[in-house]
Amino acid sequence: MATIFWDSEGVLLIDYLPKGTTMNGQYYANLLAQAREADVQKRRGKLSRGVLFLQDNASVHTARVSRQALKDTGFSEIDHPPYSPDLAPSDYFLFQFKRSYVVVDLLMTIK
Repeated sequence: MATIFWDSEGVLLIDYLPKGTTMNGQYYANLLAQAREADVQKRRGKLSRGVLFLQDNASVHTARVSRQALKDTGFSEIDHPPYSPDLAPSDYFLFQFKRSYVVVDLLMTIK
């Protein structure tokens, strides 16, 4: 499973869940900290207005440890209504970036 953090300028962080590992609140909380660090490194000087963060209502996103980690990042969460019929923003934007990352990943794996 891949977890991808991205913004309008591109991909910030891709994490591949190791085989045999279960995604849980603590794992996701660690990813949020990594995403914050990636955001600071890649968007240096552009964070003055803060970060709006959208995620669905999956159980790992709503776990107590995940909620606290999200607060610790300073990201402002955008409410995502449960059972929303709307498509995820990634359906419109992310996949153009994902395609190029898959090619790069494949080439690096072959080497």
